[in-house]
Amino acid sequence: MIGSTSTRPSKLRLAARAGLIALATVALAACGGGNKRPKADLAASKITTIGVNSYLWRASLEALSFMPLLQTDSNGGVIVTDWYANPNNPNERMKVSVAILDQDLRADALRVAASRQVMQNGVWAEAPVQAATVQKLEDVILTRARDLRRQASAGK
Repeated sequence: MIGSTSTRPSKLRLAARAGLIALATVALAACGGGNKRPKADLAASKITTIGVNSYLWRASLEALSFMPLLQTDSNGGVIVTDWYANPNNPNERMKVSVAILDQDLRADALRVAASRQVMQNGVWAEAPVQAATVQKLEDVILTRARDLRRQASAGK
């Protein structure tokens, strides 16, 4: 039938499709590579899917978990809480910000700042924060981050 269009694929097209399917199958099988995956060193400080040290990040979130979070940025390493008043002392409230500055687990990679307010005549007034409060929070975060790294190393 000259001039008619056939809806059946030609033998050449069928062979080409079969060849492409076979090639794709071989390529996909090669991608699997069996069970031979390189082992990652989970304890390495720079192994992270976020922009900062993952142990410091997790430890900071855990340490501040009792406070309402206002802002978190895992790529920039910033955590800002909202005001928190201890139910045992409702006339005083705290606000904390944590900045993680590096991908290494080091003390100088962590900055904690706190603000404190006290209720005076029905109005919140700024009050000084004891330096020991900020230092204690930094110590808690660093200790927990080191524990998390140690646990990750032991779990390899």
